[in-house]
Amino acid sequence: MLSREDIRHTALALPEAFETPHFHMASFRVNGKIFCTLHDPEPRIMLKLNPEDQHNLCDGEVIQPVPGAWGKRGATFVYFEMLESHRLPSLMRLAWANVAPRRLLR
Repeated sequence: MLSREDIRHTALALPEAFETPHFHMASFRVNGKIFCTLHDPEPRIMLKLNPEDQHNLCDGEVIQPVPGAWGKRGATFVYFEMLESHRLPSLMRLAWANVAPRRLLR
């Protein structure tokens, strides 16, 4: 089972990623843009995926679109306690790559 520290470690391992507060939760950013938020006390993160990736990955249980307009733009909830741990790095990288500057994507 993944923990909050696993989320932090995975997010901060990405190039130029940093953590900063966002309202009542932790956010992980690159180039000032959020790619992940860590909710508390719920065991979930929000990943900023592109809508096509979101559509392909959502399963209705562990990975779900955020309700409303944010979800239509790719904001996606991931219930990390139910997520298979080997999936986290690739999901996190997709979200990071969605907002990272081009120079980091090379």
